[in-house]
Amino acid sequence: MSTERSGAVLRSGAAYLLLCAGALLTVAPLVLSAATALKTPGQFAGQSPLTLPDPVTWANFHTVLGHGLGRAVLVTALMTVFVTGGQLITSTLAAYAFARVDFPGRDVLFWGYLGTMMVPPIVTLIPLYLMFAKLGWLNTFWALVIPFVFGSPYAIFLLRQYFRSIPAELLDAARLDGAHTLDIIVHVIVPVSRPILATLTLITVVAQWNNFLWPLVASSGETWQVLTVATANLQTQYNTQWTLVTAATTLAIVPLVLLFLVFQRQVLRSIAWTGLK
Repeated sequence: MSTERSGAVLRSGAAYLLLCAGALLTVAPLVLSAATALKTPGQFAGQSPLTLPDPVTWANFHTVLGHGLGRAVLVTALMTVFVTGGQLITSTLAAYAFARVDFPGRDVLFWGYLGTMMVPPIVTLIPLYLMFAKLGWLNTFWALVIPFVFGSPYAIFLLRQYFRSIPAELLDAARLDGAHTLDIIVHVIVPVSRPILATLTLITVVAQWNNFLWPLVASSGETWQVLTVATANLQTQYNTQWTLVTAATTLAIVPLVLLFLVFQRQVLRSIAWTGLK
């Protein structure tokens, strides 16, 4: 084996070892949390944290679901579906306008809107709270979804960059066939943009599923309590019962893991496209 080839093999091996170490550091806390959730309090207190549960118990999950966590999961899922659907629709329309429609001040408006990404969310928290208080929408479902449902600068920027890469000839051919703007978006833009839309869906779901500060401020009580707030309250209530706390956090993580497994191929395709561009 030549020296150059040996060096390439060593570099590849070192890169894979580094990636494996990073994956282990990322996955290990999740596995440890799930294993702890399947233990009884006695097993957790009398064994090493690294010991696998034997026997496995599901009592911790039944307990936390009985303390309002089940309703919080439903509220969070409803909020996430509503916001994700709204963001996909409004961001797609706005991104198409910024990418393919010529109108006065288009670029100035786009970059000005994109500049709002530099504003920390905490700055708008109090004005947003006062607005919803005036409307009487605090502690309602609309308070949870309205601030996030009409797109986001990041989503519009991501889709705009992708839409600009679509060949103009494809859109011109659709216009020659009599397609209107909405027809082009629905039947041309959306089908060829499935990888980036899948990536945006995953990003939006994760962001909304993990949203904590605004739901904490905008809602009170258990009626519209989301999963992150319910888990924080549970941790305060059972701060010494780690089997219950980890059961709650495991319930919060599992849907996101399943969602990634469903969309992983589309996400990898969009990452490959971004790397090539």
